[in-house]
Amino acid sequence: MSFITILGLALGLAMDAFAVSIAVGSRLDRLAARPLFRLSFHFGLFQFMMPIIGWFVGSQIARYIQHYDHWLAFLLLAYIGIKMIWESWKHDEKRESLTDPTRKWSLIILSVATSIDALAVGLSMALLNVAILFPSVIIGIVAAAMTAVGMVFGRKLGARFGKKMEFVGGLILIAIGVNIVVGHLG
Repeated sequence: MSFITILGLALGLAMDAFAVSIAVGSRLDRLAARPLFRLSFHFGLFQFMMPIIGWFVGSQIARYIQHYDHWLAFLLLAYIGIKMIWESWKHDEKRESLTDPTRKWSLIILSVATSIDALAVGLSMALLNVAILFPSVIIGIVAAAMTAVGMVFGRKLGARFGKKMEFVGGLILIAIGVNIVVGHLG
């Protein structure tokens, strides 16, 4: 898997974190260093860990599905992408009702919710027999950076912009899935 593909994948996965961080940044009274660090660190950490967990699960079943693994990877990425696009169109009351989601259980729940897609990506990488550590590091770093940028933008641009980024992230994931199938068939 090329660095450009990994970076595109990382950017696609980071769009959920980016969208949530914009919403969080737009709701905080002021943007202080601690909430910025907490959210960025946790989103990056979870985005790093989830592909590894997915990869270990996927590596256990890879030999059983090697003849159609590229299609499975495409379906997983397409599903995630379509889900992100769908969610970008619907109204999410949970995000709006939080007062400071950079604390306690809200932080953990948001970290898991924004990184669950990375679990499926890790599974896909195992099915494609791709090493996981380097992509996971890049995914985690990009997610942490996009979260920090999103919180800063959130103070300036508001929650309206976040939904559009979730839509773009979904399109990127679908495009990567198509690229995997085309690359395998070609």
